[in-house]
Amino acid sequence: MPNRLAHEPSPYLRQHADNPVDWYPWGDEAFAAAKAGDRPILLSIGYSACHWCHVMAHESFEDPAIAAVMNDRFVNVKVDREERPDVDAIYMDATQAMTGRGGWPMTVFLTPDGAPFYAGTYFPKADAHGMPGFRRVLDAMDQVWRERRDDAIQQADNLVGHMRQVAGLAASVGGPPDGDDGLTPALLETARLGMKARFDPRLGGFGPAPKFPQAMTIDFLVRAAALDPAVDTLEMITTSLDAMAAGGIYDHVGGGFARYSTDAIWLVPHFEKMLYDQALLTRAYLHAHLLLDEPRYRTVVEEVIAYVLHDLHHPDGGFYSAEDADSEGVEGRFYVWSRAEIDAVCGDDADAVIAFFGVTDGGNFEGANILFAVDRTASRPAAVIRALPKLFAAREQRVRPGLDDKVLLGWNALFCRVLLEAAVAFDRTDWLEAARANLRFLLVSLRRRDGRLLRAWQAETPEDPDTGRARHLAYSEDYGALLELLVTFAELDEPARLTDARLVADELLRLFADPGAPGFFTTGSDAEALVVRPKDLEDNAVPAGNSLAVTGLLRLAALTGDTRYEAAALASLTPLAPVAGEHGVGFAYLLDGVERAVYAPIEIAIVGGAGDERTRALRREVTRRIIPASVSVTAAAGGPGPTPLLEGRSEVDGAPAAYVCERFACRRPVTTPADLRAEIDAALAARR
Repeated sequence: MPNRLAHEPSPYLRQHADNPVDWYPWGDEAFAAAKAGDRPILLSIGYSACHWCHVMAHESFEDPAIAAVMNDRFVNVKVDREERPDVDAIYMDATQAMTGRGGWPMTVFLTPDGAPFYAGTYFPKADAHGMPGFRRVLDAMDQVWRERRDDAIQQADNLVGHMRQVAGLAASVGGPPDGDDGLTPALLETARLGMKARFDPRLGGFGPAPKFPQAMTIDFLVRAAALDPAVDTLEMITTSLDAMAAGGIYDHVGGGFARYSTDAIWLVPHFEKMLYDQALLTRAYLHAHLLLDEPRYRTVVEEVIAYVLHDLHHPDGGFYSAEDADSEGVEGRFYVWSRAEIDAVCGDDADAVIAFFGVTDGGNFEGANILFAVDRTASRPAAVIRALPKLFAAREQRVRPGLDDKVLLGWNALFCRVLLEAAVAFDRTDWLEAARANLRFLLVSLRRRDGRLLRAWQAETPEDPDTGRARHLAYSEDYGALLELLVTFAELDEPARLTDARLVADELLRLFADPGAPGFFTTGSDAEALVVRPKDLEDNAVPAGNSLAVTGLLRLAALTGDTRYEAAALASLTPLAPVAGEHGVGFAYLLDGVERAVYAPIEIAIVGGAGDERTRALRREVTRRIIPASVSVTAAAGGPGPTPLLEGRSEVDGAPAAYVCERFACRRPVTTPADLRAEIDAALAARR
């Protein structure tokens, strides 16, 4: 008989609906049951595409004997970390504090008040590889609760106190010296050199295996190279991008990137595909293409966007969260090939495919082949180009990996932003319409009637009169990502979107700003009270809510001239900037905000009719290059503008004109792409 999770909208929670475990979703009912039964809470946190979450579920949560122990001695709570990043962040901090490491599935034992007293990640069913078996852990935690409860409560109280202290101090770590705000170009160079120290010059990436694509780090380096194309900076960009796009972490048949590589050579991934990785990596490849005009990077952009629009796209405009690593219960089965399959599908082109993708009889992954480009900078031969659609069609007949079809506001905003940027850069009207549809979907389906934004939408969720099919209050990450998206729409498509951007920014400040200390809280002031109110400061798999807020507010201030937004951003940025400089990989997205604080913004206003080819030619000079710490807007002459950049700006002698400005003080207007290019070059040169 299904448990309580059968009624939850989260696909991850519903994956556990048929477990014999008496699971509760996170909420008051679970905590009331723990208090009434005088039992500790066993909190299990994961996500639908998590391979080891599935392993632990199959080994332990589907085992009736283990489930009986869990049900008898604990109140068992399942959390989807993607729906509840606040809960995940708090208990991940606790897990790391207790064990020195973290990951998913996360297993935490709590007092009935929610305070953690023991934590770990994956536990095997029986003792193995130096790890205690899950049954032994259950027995031990039950014994602690019954016989040494005071010790457990004291441990929990000490840990919560430590977590609260860390949360209160985190934003002020590394504050500016001697009253100086510390916001200088030296910070950016310190960050670049720190990235260089971690760079793998042979295989690309930053750090040892397992290797995660550091898309935000690469994006920072692209902006750095736009100001100073140093050889070592360009090497970090191209080596990393080429290695990832050639490796097995990239789906050469269907497009899209897996979450990370288990090895140093980018060959063997855990095969889950996350929407946020597609967003951040597409942006890194797009910006690298605009900087270097490298066709390989454009191909990656086109293929990843095609993948998302084909496999992660809801008909109403939203983008789904993820695809699983497993299909038919086997990790990677959907993606790997035997040599015989390649021969059968590709026919006369098989030899070229086998040579290009390193296919062997024995395979490179559990007897099968993960496709990878043997020569990471080689162009695909004609035979390979012909064969790929055949491989795709054949693969479409297989059982697909599980789909997490919830739509998350922040992740959608991240992908929609790069989709819009790529649409404008490549003149793809189909992508532009998809981006517009996504924005409409987010503003309607993930917003409550009173305007409060919500985190997650799922088509199978029963309709609610006030919230529709959306659930959970949105976090600072969601508000910040949507703010960034709206500002990008104002720059590239509809200047009037600045009105929406200001509304989101005002709510971001009202709900998430800390009046007593720097940094934005993860949760709103109207949210459920947890044992700690966290601040999301460090950029991890996705940009931190604080980083998104800071950068979005600085961009909005540059376009509107509203100093409130700049002041709020700088109040959060300034104490963190020295830390971001010293630990650039951990604060790579925030470095965009640092750049915008270090340099006066380059403001570009183009005045001319949208249908005029001369206007479009001027605009291409802006949208097809990298201009760090800049904002831009395009509008017809004479109409009321939502930004001071358009005030008093007009065409010149009947020709569309471009104005390059700094804090709304503009250079002479120009009317040709060559002259605009020269003006932008001069503005960038002044920063060097």
